[in-house]
Amino acid sequence: QVQLEESGGGLVQAGGSLRLSCAASGRTFSSYVMGWFRQAPGKERTFVAVISRSGSGTSYADSVKGRFTISRDNAKNTVYLQMNSLKPEDTAIYYCAADAGLYSARVYYYNEMDYWGKGTLVTVSS
Repeated sequence: QVQLEESGGGLVQAGGSLRLSCAASGRTFSSYVMGWFRQAPGKERTFVAVISRSGSGTSYADSVKGRFTISRDNAKNTVYLQMNSLKPEDTAIYYCAADAGLYSARVYYYNEMDYWGKGTLVTVSS
């Protein structure tokens, strides 16, 4: 089992940047595919990005390609989401998630993930 805790959310102006972090407990962090999802008010939780166990493979939602970068540091049990050129429509609660399955280069769905953090709020003002 793994426990996840996000940090780094906040208020930023459109065009700005934020870096989210997700710290994981346990010694098996490197055995999980890690992902970021987001949920805007009144909307479903949707896929943002995912990274393979080694960090060599990544996948992104079309809406964030070229602006967001997911990375991980297995020595620190941490996954990151660097968000640049932020837009008001990026406003949401951002959740970190872990999947015990094999990585594949595709969109992931929230019901595929095994563990979740509590989320961190990102607000982008226009």
